[in-house]
Amino acid sequence: MWAWLSRRRLNTIGFLICAAGLGYAVYAQQYLNLEPCPLCIFQRLAILVVGLVFLAALIHNPAGWGAKVYSALTAIVAGIGMGIAARHVWLQHLPPEETPRCGPGLDYMLKTFPLGETLREVLTGAGECAKVDWTLLSFSMPEWNLLLFFSLGVAGLMGNRWLRR
Repeated sequence: MWAWLSRRRLNTIGFLICAAGLGYAVYAQQYLNLEPCPLCIFQRLAILVVGLVFLAALIHNPAGWGAKVYSALTAIVAGIGMGIAARHVWLQHLPPEETPRCGPGLDYMLKTFPLGETLREVLTGAGECAKVDWTLLSFSMPEWNLLLFFSLGVAGLMGNRWLRR
């Protein structure tokens, strides 16, 4: 059943899924007027890095230990993305009285705060991150991203480790 699937095809599919996800994020921002919160931007960066790992694995197409390195890299980066998305989902499910206050925008934080403080502020989350502007089948965008990161992480981990070259 899966005989047609090779590492190269898996990495191509993974890269294209990441590109499609980023393309939809840009579409949602530009045409649906959904302004991304700082956690959304970090999730986009994580999808970009996962896509770049898939692209590097596609171009390099290694055998042996090289495939295991790409397998681990994909799982690590997707795991980081899952953590960011999970934090975002958690914020969205908080009762309104427990939602953190809205904070400054990411541009402002990057210009005025040290990088460590900016990362801490973004990952702590803010009130604008708790707002749900978009749903599909009653799941918010961070919930879909959580599923996407999990799927890409498992596919990259398993596929680059065990599929034939």
